[in-house]
Amino acid sequence: MTMQAEENRFNLPMLDAFKQALDEVEADESTLAVVLTGEGKFFSNGLDLEWMTEAGEESSRLVVERLQALYMRLLAFPLPVVAAINGHAFAGGAMLALACDQRVMREDRGFFCLPEVDINIPFVRGMSKLIQAKLTPAAAHKAMLSGHRFGGDEAVEWGIADEASAEDRVLPAATARAEALAGKNRATVAAIKNVIYHDAIEALGRFESF
Repeated sequence: MTMQAEENRFNLPMLDAFKQALDEVEADESTLAVVLTGEGKFFSNGLDLEWMTEAGEESSRLVVERLQALYMRLLAFPLPVVAAINGHAFAGGAMLALACDQRVMREDRGFFCLPEVDINIPFVRGMSKLIQAKLTPAAAHKAMLSGHRFGGDEAVEWGIADEASAEDRVLPAATARAEALAGKNRATVAAIKNVIYHDAIEALGRFESF
């Protein structure tokens, strides 16, 4: 699955397209795993704040609610999902990567960053639980409270990414990881993920706006 909306910011059209793509993947019994990536300099730059400002309060609320639903779905997706982080993964885009099972980043360019502390947007409970479910306490503390930009190699050191590769190796490396996880029973995979990430899934399901 390749996101092709430039910075891949989340607005309602983007989330509609994402849901449709996941529906198609899940409906195809021949699909054994998913590799999620972007194009160019961006994996995803998070919420489309400009679109949300123009769309109004109700549409903005729907964007956040449906983004949390997307994280929930990925956390418990019945197939392996590996993020091939081709470029910057910021804010909601960084959390999208964390919702996947594994992450491969570029080693030369592109950052993983949770900048909410610097833009005065506190984490809602569900998103905080997602981050804490995927990162060690030390990594979550550093990422959430410093707004630090992690390059590929540093992200691996902190356990944020599983691997850092050259630009032309990110997608093949992510595909190899997805293949290694493929072939498990879908219902069993989903059930295990639901148990592992129960707290995060439950919190994301209790919608809170910023």
